Amino acid sequence: MYIQIVGGRIYTPTGWIDGGSVLVEGKKIKAILNTDLPIEGARQLDARGSYIIPGGIEMHVHGAAGADYMDGTVEAFRTASDYHLQQGTTTIFPTLSTSSYETIMKGIECTEVLMKDDESTVEGLHLEGPYFSVKMAGAQLPELIRPARPEEYTKIMERGDGVIKRWDAAPEIEGALDFGSYIRDRGVVVALAHTEANDKHVRAAWEHGYTLGTHFYNAMKVAHKVGVYKEPGAVETILDMPDFDIEVICDGIHVPPVMVHLAYAVKGRERMALTTDALLYTGTVNFKDPTGHAIVEDGVCKLSDRSALAGSIATMDLLIRTAVQKANIPLIDAIYMCSYTPARIMGIQDTKGALEADHDADILFLDEDLQLRFVMHRGRTVRGAEFWG
Repeated sequence: MYIQIVGGRIYTPTGWIDGGSVLVEGKKIKAILNTDLPIEGARQLDARGSYIIPGGIEMHVHGAAGADYMDGTVEAFRTASDYHLQQGTTTIFPTLSTSSYETIMKGIECTEVLMKDDESTVEGLHLEGPYFSVKMAGAQLPELIRPARPEEYTKIMERGDGVIKRWDAAPEIEGALDFGSYIRDRGVVVALAHTEANDKHVRAAWEHGYTLGTHFYNAMKVAHKVGVYKEPGAVETILDMPDFDIEVICDGIHVPPVMVHLAYAVKGRERMALTTDALLYTGTVNFKDPTGHAIVEDGVCKLSDRSALAGSIATMDLLIRTAVQKANIPLIDAIYMCSYTPARIMGIQDTKGALEADHDADILFLDEDLQLRFVMHRGRTVRGAEFWG
């Protein structure tokens, strides 16, 4: 049986379709139609004046609803991912911060289980560390930061082949360039993060497989003086390299909206993805970190000593609203940067990130205020049952 979604403005990467419909068959989009005339045998779903858009893709997220992916249990993975699904993230790449070898192995095992679950949104694992600059650790645990040694990362990749989809490192530290080349050759997205890298380091990183700037602006250097001369930091160098992708935490706090707009003006929607970097506090009320490592204050997570930001409590729908309402980014581009751009970066654009035939039926409805009203994941309604009447 078909589902025919009507009554809304349909998003496509090239423009909006008014008076059309989205035809869903099973778990897939069958077609995008320029008519809303009833299809014989189809059950109609009335979007009631909403924006009909593709589901969000989150490639950097640590947890939610009190569950952290570093907990290393399938239950924690499900809890966090299911919460983000309710907020519009229909595809997720769980993130482990700088971790021990044992924690990474548990993360691989949990991810592998959920990748085989047809109702799960998990598409692979993201490792944020542990090969970073201690001076740029931010909320990463400095005692777990270490050099990139092949005897460790090759063993991790042997176990995590096909599960690890992205891995972040600081290219200037010991062994990080060879590390980049190694995991790139195994189909992993290599990202630059928590780094003191300058222009020379960033360009060397590019040659060794680094193609993405993690939480751009955060935990990386800007232009600074070396002696009497100015030296560009990672921020300026990445902006100068047209093919270098970036992700930006678009919660309106981590990065001031004017800087979000600047990055967008330089990179455009093709090279800039929006991300939450959301922590386990997301979706909780008065939740306290039992370790005392971080606090929630002023709508953001900080280290408990307030020396650095630790992560966000943002959700996918907030990214779109912030981009449009605060950073003055056109809605069509904000949606693109939450869907198609991360899909392309993570290599899943053939089935995710757009409302197109043969793509997964991952579909959201936003109202005129860009509030999330409906979520469909692979043809299954998970939020907004009232739209069925």
